[in-house]
Amino acid sequence: MNKMISTAAAIAGLAFCVGTASAQTVGIATSNPGSLFHNIGTAVANAANAAGLNTTITPATSPNQFIPFLNSGGIEFGVANLQEVNYALTGEAWWTGNPNENLRIVAFLQPLVEGIFVRADSGITTLEQLRGQPMTDGFTAQNTILPQLDAFYSTAGMTREDMIPVSVASVTAGADAFMAGDAVGFIFAHGAGKVREADASVGGLRALGVADTSDAALAGARAHWPTAYFTTLPAGAAPGVLEDTVYIAFPQVVFTHANVSDDVVYALTRAMYEQADTMAQTFPPMAAFKPNDMRGDPGVGQFHPGALRFFEEAGLN
Repeated sequence: MNKMISTAAAIAGLAFCVGTASAQTVGIATSNPGSLFHNIGTAVANAANAAGLNTTITPATSPNQFIPFLNSGGIEFGVANLQEVNYALTGEAWWTGNPNENLRIVAFLQPLVEGIFVRADSGITTLEQLRGQPMTDGFTAQNTILPQLDAFYSTAGMTREDMIPVSVASVTAGADAFMAGDAVGFIFAHGAGKVREADASVGGLRALGVADTSDAALAGARAHWPTAYFTTLPAGAAPGVLEDTVYIAFPQVVFTHANVSDDVVYALTRAMYEQADTMAQTFPPMAAFKPNDMRGDPGVGQFHPGALRFFEEAGLN
């Protein structure tokens, strides 16, 4: 009898949490349509809506543009890579001493795997062959990309100065410049819609990988982007992956504001855990999302109490 009462109380408690959370519309800030984070944000929103929440997405050029808005409580959730959130929290790098101290981690997603893409018929098969070539650069509206480029080029003993810079505002604009013939290559995350568009536009891509996979090369890459690590994608895993290739990857997260209610954050965290299939149906690369890995190492940040409540209930350590 006591067990039945306890179970009934737990169900009633969950219904109250979801009911409270769904009483308001919550937003997820993402990057522009075509970007990986827009695809992921859409998938997370669909999972939340399938679980009874009322969730919309709001695109911006990049997380470094919407993070201050989220930090001030202007929107409830965002999607970004962990290093960017860490820099925003501490005020390091392009945040120039202006910390965003209200940011809290909700959950870890599948890793972001990045490649440098060229035409498959260009004859370029290695990073070294990009020397002296016009490459997308600048990224005035997306501050994370320059150090990520530096990390990638460092594995070939190069810097951005070895290429002819083609200034663009964002990775999406960089892909457009590539398709227009203004650059021989562009950097983007594997699996993003814009990469598929470019692949179709030019008749096929090649995704250049890491030139040197040694521990020393990884240390050199991390000097530019501390959360970087190397991972291998098998041939055919994504457009441009023509053979088994090593790429740079980064942890990515859903994050929130410290003052978003515990019930809302709990409900979104639970929805992601229980609706992983919905996210994969929305955006197939999210099949790589592992619900049991949602509680990763947040680095300098901390998890929101609502997320921690769910992790404890689910037994995630």
